[in-house]
Amino acid sequence: MANSQDQLLESLRSCYTGVVHDIMRKMGLRNFTLPHEITPLLPDQVLCGPVFTIEGRVDETADGHQTLLEWTGLLSKAKSGHIWVSQPHDHTIAHMGELSSETLMDRGVLGCVVDGGIRDTHFLKKQGFQAWRRFHTPRDVVGRWLPTGFDVDIIIGEVLIQPGDFLLGDLDGLVRLPKANVADIVAQSIEAMGTENKVRTAILAGTDPQEAYLKYGKF
Repeated sequence: MANSQDQLLESLRSCYTGVVHDIMRKMGLRNFTLPHEITPLLPDQVLCGPVFTIEGRVDETADGHQTLLEWTGLLSKAKSGHIWVSQPHDHTIAHMGELSSETLMDRGVLGCVVDGGIRDTHFLKKQGFQAWRRFHTPRDVVGRWLPTGFDVDIIIGEVLIQPGDFLLGDLDGLVRLPKANVADIVAQSIEAMGTENKVRTAILAGTDPQEAYLKYGKF
């Protein structure tokens, strides 16, 4: 990863989803907050970085060997320094587990976001692998699910996610930053946090909160 992208990621990690959300709304962007039902396995661990995407479908007639062959093929394509983001079109089986997460961590993947389930949860916690998911289940992909796309546009909730977009996730939720706008969003977010600090300082010094808002245009 280039130094400029390292610096961009470091700056984005210093932000929080609330301020990033407000900046994107102010910019006129829409549909960038992922469903609140998708929650982090490790609530205190921020997830931040560019994404690669996966899409798939349920196929109850799939051969067990075929499903595992194609699943391990996905793991082989995983991109270091990126987040695994999956739209499996399934809410019954797990789409991340212990061996997969350990493989991804070894390949430098930052974490995963799955619009579906995970399993081997205690192992993922011990590994420190951040997984945003809807539910847990012991059921796996064998003989039930096949991938249909890698690094393709996917939709989670009302959010279009494209390969190379950025995600930021913290205790408040997950937001998607379009790759074309990420540098501008980060710069404006950092500036907004500086203004918030001025508002906070003014209020703690006795300024009326409405006066502080009118003075700085931020609250």
